[in-house]
Parts: sequence; C-alpha cells; structure tokens
Amino acid sequence: MSRSGNSRGLPFLPGYTFRDITKSAYHRPQTLDYKNGYARPRRPTVGIGQEPLFSEQLIQQEIDELSYRYPDMYEDSSEQGLTQQFIPAHVALDKKVLRFFGFFQESVLFSPDEEYRVRPVVIYYYLEDDSICIIEPGVENSGIPQGKRIKRQRLPKNRSGAHYLWRDLNLGMDLEAYGVRYHITQCDNFTKEFLESEGLVLNDPEQIPVDPYSQRRQPPQHSFTTPSEVDSMHRFLTLDRKVLRFFALWDDLNALTRESRPVTIHFFLVDDTVEIREARQPNSGRDPFPVLIRRQKLPKKLKPEAEMFPRCVMEVSKPEVDEYLSPRDFQLGQTVSLLGRHFLLYDCDGFTKDYYQKNFSEMEMKPVEIPKTRPPERKKEVPPYNGFGSLEDSLQNCLTLHPQPPKKDVLKMLLNGNKALRYSVRLDSQNPDDESRRFVLSFFLSDDMISIYEKPTLNCGGGRFLEKTRIPKPGSTVEKPDFYSPADFVIGATVEVFGHRFVLTDADHFVLKYLESVSDQIPEQTLDSLRLKLSVRTAETPRADPDGENVTAPSS
Repeated sequence: MSRSGNSRGLPFLPGYTFRDITKSAYHRPQTLDYKNGYARPRRPTVGIGQEPLFSEQLIQQEIDELSYRYPDMYEDSSEQGLTQQFIPAHVALDKKVLRFFGFFQESVLFSPDEEYRVRPVVIYYYLEDDSICIIEPGVENSGIPQGKRIKRQRLPKNRSGAHYLWRDLNLGMDLEAYGVRYHITQCDNFTKEFLESEGLVLNDPEQIPVDPYSQRRQPPQHSFTTPSEVDSMHRFLTLDRKVLRFFALWDDLNALTRESRPVTIHFFLVDDTVEIREARQPNSGRDPFPVLIRRQKLPKKLKPEAEMFPRCVMEVSKPEVDEYLSPRDFQLGQTVSLLGRHFLLYDCDGFTKDYYQKNFSEMEMKPVEIPKTRPPERKKEVPPYNGFGSLEDSLQNCLTLHPQPPKKDVLKMLLNGNKALRYSVRLDSQNPDDESRRFVLSFFLSDDMISIYEKPTLNCGGGRFLEKTRIPKPGSTVEKPDFYSPADFVIGATVEVFGHRFVLTDADHFVLKYLESVSDQIPEQTLDSLRLKLSVRTAETPRADPDGENVTAPSS
C-alpha cells in the first residue's frame, strides 16, 4: 500500500489512502553487481514500487559532512593499521591440541594377587571445538582391552549442562567423566606454554604411581654376577621374536631331474629351533604348503649308543643328543646338512649380519654370488595338425584358452588388396576324361592364398574347385611349413595341391608386369618362362572356341 502525490498531508487512516495505479514494478532492487568477474555491492537508488530513495547528491553531502566533522578518522593514517583482521576460531586453533598425562585406579574384586590396578591414560583437549579424547596406551601381554576409552566429544562437567573447558584443566586435579575419575599428573611443553600465556598458573607435576601387580611381575634381581645358562625367563625377555634368516639352495637329489631349489632357513634364538621354508614361485606346480622342515631343534651330534640304534623305529629324543645346532654352525659359503638334506648358504638379512658382527666377530658373513635358479621349463608339446582350418588358426587353440585370430600384415593388405596373379593350368591325371578340363589358378597377393576355378565345358559344368587357402609345398612339415609363392610358378612346372597335380600352361600379362616390378625377389628362370610364353602368344592370332572363349590364355 502506498500513497499517491495528491494524498500527501492526509492522515494515514482508512479512507484517506489511495493506491497509485501507475506503479507496475514491486520487486526489490538489486544490491549486488559484477564487474570484471568480481562481485561488488551496489547502493540502490529506488525502493519497492520504484519509489526514489536518497539521491546521489544527498549521499555525497552526508559523506562530506562526516569527513568535515571527524577529520582525525581520515587524516591520521598511522591508526589505520591498528584494526586486525577477524580470524574464526576453527582457523586460528586448527590442529592445536593440549595433551595431559594422568591415570585412574581400577578396583579388582575377588583376586588374591591385587586389590587395585593403576592404568595410565593420555588426555587430548582440542582447542578448535573444546572436545576431549582419552586414550589408554597399550601394554604388551597385559590381557586388558586398551586403546581409546572415550572418543572425541565435549565432556559434561555437571548436571546443569556445562562442559569442560581448557581453563578447567590443571595439574594435580581430577577429571571425572562418565563415572571414572582421571587424575592429571603432567602435560607437554606446548600445553604448559599455552596455559601460562593465558594467565593460568599450573600446579607442580606429579608422578604416576607404580602399579603393584606390574611391579610384582618384574623378574627378581639376581645376586650373582655371572649370567646363568638356565635362566629361561631372561632368555625369553631378551631374545623373543629375534630370528636369524639365511638364504640357501637345496640340492634336491630325490627329484626326477636333479635341481637346486631356493629355500629360507629361520633360526630362532629364543630356543635354538630351526625352520626351513621353500621360496615358492607362481605356477610352479609344486605343493602349496611351503614348510619343508617344521620348527624344531635339530641335532648336530648324537651320542655313540644312539648312533647304533635304528632311527626309523623311534625319534631322536633329548637324552640321545650330545649337541644341538647353534648359530656357530651357520656360515655363509658352506654347506650345512639338516636331516639328511644339504643346503648351501649364500646370503642372509641385515639383522643376521649385525648379530654375528656383535656376538661372533671372528666369523665373516660375506654373501656368495650364486646364479638365480629357475625351475626347469617344460617343453610345450603341440598336438599334430588335424587338417581342419588353416595351420595358424589351429595353432592358436593350443597356445591359449581364448584363441585370438592370427595377426595379418596390414600394410601388405592395403597395398595389394585387389591384386591377384592368374594362371591357366590343366589337371595332370591318368584319367582320359580329365584331359579336356581346364582350370584357372589365382594367387592373391594380399594374403598369399590360392584358389582354383574350373572353366565350364560341354562335358563338365565347371565351378569352384578350391577355396582360398595357403598351399604347402611337397615335403614341408607342420613345424616348418613352406608355402607356394609366385617365384615357384614357372610355365610348364607342376603344382601339387592336396594330392592333385596341376601343370602351369599360361598366365596373364599382369603377372609378368608385376613380377618384373619385384624382380629382385623372383628367380630369372620364372621371368624367362613368362616372357617366352607371352611373346609367343602375342605373335599368334588368338583362336576362339565355339563358346567364344580364348583357349590360349585365361578368360578375363
């Protein structure tokens, strides 16, 4: 609702206001504009219904009055740099975390060994969103579920809905979360500097009390100075999961063909046991289980009475062994015998070299250059050719499960796509009825295939005698096939085609023209026979048969 010009001065009451019927636009004007691809604000000059707002002169006058009334806001440029740019908290405090160290006590019921347990924790406070995460470091072989106790979240401080903030955390205080009281003892340097910069006075750091059960599990201090050889606990704690690894070649004499197989020998220092695994290669066709000798203690020297006892009846036990294998028995470059098998040690890993250098400095662990052994390649046996299809197509079925068409010479097909050499041939047969039969032999230059067409006569209807195929020469084998080529087509020569013998009698002029263009690949005897035959045929007058066909040369 708006008032027109003649209603100015009237009270704004029903009946005194009139709608301006000349107004047609009631949209809000745009306050955002783009210039050179950048968005910039634009001051509107008209309101809803195109009502004029402050004019540009009034706006400029107000700006001049402000500049005249407060000149110090524009004249002193030194104070303009005091205004700081606003940076949001999620940007200024991103990846800034306070870290506190503490513990909590867990009561243990119905246990004669302990009454409570001290479990250390690490408290992370994220300044970005005031969230807290509590993680318990894992202890090896503790048997207790450890790790993240409280995922990252805002911890409630009381029942009124307040949450813990960084100013509520300090050393020596208790942080209660979900019924568990965590006692904060220490913090890192960044946390200390941050809290002190904010004016918070930190308490003195404390030490996490010792867990009585973990202290009782510690091995007692021995009074003797010489280490005991039977101290299995000390050996387990110092040598557990320490393994010497050697790379060796196993000379397998029991195989059908004597061969050397790569193996890996593991010597476990905690109990002097040995395990041997074969280095499997993909598609080797061997047993899928690579363990050659399971983990066990291998005897080095047996007692005299045990040597006379048959081992096939009973396994060797500890009372029958005089000495077991030790790390001194594994020297690179030497052959070690393990359970009747001979292994040549040629290399080891870095931990093994460091162990020998520290404990057995007199032994030089220098790798031996051994050529890489490969499994014997089996000869691919190709079944004999059955005569169906071409030789290349049948061979693809023997090489892969999904046969692919044989590759062709694309350049040769593009250059000689529609070119063919035609020869007139007759059938060399003992049957008198075959003397009158005439054939046309076509050699296609694009794929070296041959087709034979029989010309119709009074006694025979003619037609296709041989489809396009490659014809091997007599005496060629499947492994090394030898096919006919234009160099073998001499006028008067005999061509054997799958048991049939054909004699070349004539050829087209294009045959001589093409062979002369590649004369370096064609014997001179073939070219001379074509020149002689074509020159004689040109001198003679072609004689037509009753059907109108040329008898001397093939029909075009």
